[in-house]
Amino acid sequence: MIPEFIDRCKEILIENTVKLTGTDKRVTLAKMAKEVGRGGRTIVSKIFKTSRNTINKGFLELESGIPINDNFSARGRHLAEEKLPNLLEDLKSIIDPQSQTDPSFKSVRLFTRLTVKEIRKKLIQEKNYTEKELPTNQTLNTKVNQLGYTLKKVRKVKPMKKIEQTDVIFENLNRVHEAYGDKDNAVRISVDTKDRVKIGDFSRGGYNRALVKAADHDFSNEFVTPFGIYDVTKDAIDLSFTKSKVTADFMVDAIEKYWMESDYHLTKDTLILNADNGPENSSRRIQFLKRIVEFSARYNVKIILAYYPPYHSKYNPIERIWGRLEQHWNGDLLSN
Repeated sequence: MIPEFIDRCKEILIENTVKLTGTDKRVTLAKMAKEVGRGGRTIVSKIFKTSRNTINKGFLELESGIPINDNFSARGRHLAEEKLPNLLEDLKSIIDPQSQTDPSFKSVRLFTRLTVKEIRKKLIQEKNYTEKELPTNQTLNTKVNQLGYTLKKVRKVKPMKKIEQTDVIFENLNRVHEAYGDKDNAVRISVDTKDRVKIGDFSRGGYNRALVKAADHDFSNEFVTPFGIYDVTKDAIDLSFTKSKVTADFMVDAIEKYWMESDYHLTKDTLILNADNGPENSSRRIQFLKRIVEFSARYNVKIILAYYPPYHSKYNPIERIWGRLEQHWNGDLLSN
């Protein structure tokens, strides 16, 4: 009857024995194996799905009466810096000279452009490590991150949309415009360059009342760049186009041409020039200033450069023309 009872409770016995941990489990398994006798360790290990080493350790604890403390911290691989004591310092000495702080100052982490492959190569070349003794690239990547470096490209800071002098510049612009706004001898023009436009027989997404067929791909490598002059004084527009880059010389040539064609050289002696202080017409652009001075001297005209503040070029009157121009020619094929 007892064997039948034990047989019925076998699963319960196994389930609760497996839940035991450490010394309690090992000693319990060792006692069972001892009761079975010869071959007991093998039988118990199969029934309870454990290793013979665990049961052997249980026999040692059972015979000595002293529990064995598990040293889990000694398991697994040792840290790379334990094997190579100078590794972390060597990594710092390689990365630091080529690192920078977060440009947005939102974190204290450092950024570097060096990849793990480049760091590994420098460790071998500069620090005399061998390929064999160095850890894997994955481990090196982990160590670099632990040191506080991030292997990713630095993102540029978003440009400041308003500088300290913005309001002062606008106040100066208003003073200039008011001072010369009602004078018959003054002309105010606004100039700017539109982004280049691709030339070819392809659709630009516009509409046309006549049926127009366009190419379905814009493989053309031909471009033109519009340069616009908006005459604020008489509400007129003049457009010039170039296949090359719009230079300071091109701008002044276009302004001079418009000045002559409008007969301003006969009736006007003051020119207020609104611009966005871009790279080609900047107040620091020597070639632009040289040509403006020559233009002023040639026609005996006073020229006032009235620039808009940085990041506020949308207030330049010529900017309103580009949207209308885009609407005007979107339904046409700009083939030449």
